[in-house]
Amino acid sequence: MRIATIQRDHCRPEKCNFLCYRLCPMVRTGKETIVIDEELNKPIINEALCSGCGICVKKCPFEAITIVNLPEEMGDPVHQYGVNGFRLYNLPTPRDGVVGLVGANGIGKTTVIRILSGELRPNLGEEAGWEEIVERFRGKEIQNYLEKLANGKIRAVYKPQYIDSIPRHVRGTVMEILKRGDETGNLDKIIEKLNLENSVHKKIKELSGGELQRVAIAACLTKDADVYLLDEPSSYLDVRERLNAARAIREITDRYVFVVEHDLIVLDYLSDYIHVMYGRPGVYGVVSNIKSVRVGINEYLDGFLSSENVRFREEIRFEVRPPGEKTEVNEILSYPALKKKYDGFELSVDPGKIYAPEILGILGKNATGKTTFVRILAGDVKADDVDLDIELDISYKPQYIKPRKTPVKSLKLRPELIEKFKLRHLMEKRVDELSGGELQKVAIAECLSKDVSIYLLDEPSAYLDVEERLELAKHIKKFAMEKKIAILIVEHDILLIDYLSDELMVFDGISGVNGHASRPLDLRSGMNDFLKKMDITFRRDPETGRPRANKAGSVKDREQRKRGEYYYVG
Repeated sequence: MRIATIQRDHCRPEKCNFLCYRLCPMVRTGKETIVIDEELNKPIINEALCSGCGICVKKCPFEAITIVNLPEEMGDPVHQYGVNGFRLYNLPTPRDGVVGLVGANGIGKTTVIRILSGELRPNLGEEAGWEEIVERFRGKEIQNYLEKLANGKIRAVYKPQYIDSIPRHVRGTVMEILKRGDETGNLDKIIEKLNLENSVHKKIKELSGGELQRVAIAACLTKDADVYLLDEPSSYLDVRERLNAARAIREITDRYVFVVEHDLIVLDYLSDYIHVMYGRPGVYGVVSNIKSVRVGINEYLDGFLSSENVRFREEIRFEVRPPGEKTEVNEILSYPALKKKYDGFELSVDPGKIYAPEILGILGKNATGKTTFVRILAGDVKADDVDLDIELDISYKPQYIKPRKTPVKSLKLRPELIEKFKLRHLMEKRVDELSGGELQKVAIAECLSKDVSIYLLDEPSAYLDVEERLELAKHIKKFAMEKKIAILIVEHDILLIDYLSDELMVFDGISGVNGHASRPLDLRSGMNDFLKKMDITFRRDPETGRPRANKAGSVKDREQRKRGEYYYVG
């Protein structure tokens, strides 16, 4: 079964003059394998006539065309977005407890959420009524759910992925907005669990990204619904806030809960079951069989789904590194104790040293000075009473990236980074036309393309999916070793920090009031210190080596607390 997709936002026939049509050998024999839609001014590929030669795929200058052979047993898709459009296969299983969805961006997670909420009726590839849809899933656990959905007996509430637009559509203070929507009577309890006490009297337009995310979660959890759908609830949140949100979501009982999440530690801590979504982003997506949370995440990292007998990616493993003496590294920067005061906020930093080749992870609560420290090193901010005269060249990727009207192809990007970060199809776009994930990857590539001694990356995982985060981590580790340089990374994804870091700086304090930064510590000492402050223990999965958060009060949690070992490395 052959499928051909054309990503319409990539396709630019005005620049290539329909190169795919002109080069297709089947078209040259007189067959209408590719035709031109005159209304859209775009090519259309007839999958039944396509020979699968791949010439159009290889020659398309904008990487807009994908042709894939799928097993016949895949059958018709659950949903398809028009001719040569994205296809979704299978649907997740509603179960009591939290069902997590994990997979790359563009793989169909949002389509699944829209179907489960009733916003989108699956068309089974062409056009289908509810009777046909229900019949398609007869005998499966989701059949009863779809029947209720068809009869309007499912009330769904949805926390969207993108929360930035909320202030444009909602007016008033946080408390006014949440009170208007509260249907459960649990508003005060939810406010306390999500630590929103200091935010409820603010106007919605005054909120930070983290506050806005927590308000969106609160608005969702205070609705009386049959199914709760939360798309990326950890975005903008620090580690403590992520785990608090996870605990609040887990308290929903006797209802269906589906969560899309890219932070694997949060997903693991939050979920009872997992569906892995695999396929080809923008082309097709498949929802795996339902799995226990541990098995599902481990198979996702392994890149092999055992019950489906499908390999979709190379294996990813985590390295267990015992603390030890530094070997084959050079000191490249020594900085004194630093202080910086603003109106209402004060930062203090212990003296420290930075080595190369090395990756220094930076962890801590929001609004405790992590970005300020990075900007002091970058020279964007001056420390108080200290002239920090750094003679080394530094390249800085900021937390918030300003879109520019600059063409991507005019940026000085290393050719190998264009290939590694899969940016070639973006070269004809302007920076301000990119999505959040595309903008992030371009900004990281631009930062790493400069020939300097220290690279500072502030929250590089923002807007990236799990696949992109882990690919980015591999490239960054290899880049640091090959170039013999130091990379500092501010990040809230503990799994990414654990995977990347050689040493760790820990920030603590009262958010928005004061912050204190430790000296660079070995990974074990730093993580143990940080997790103790977060009041949570971690263990390592014996199969993959990945860090896993222990459930509060579990046997493992009690044992590690008794030993004072919050971060388990062996």
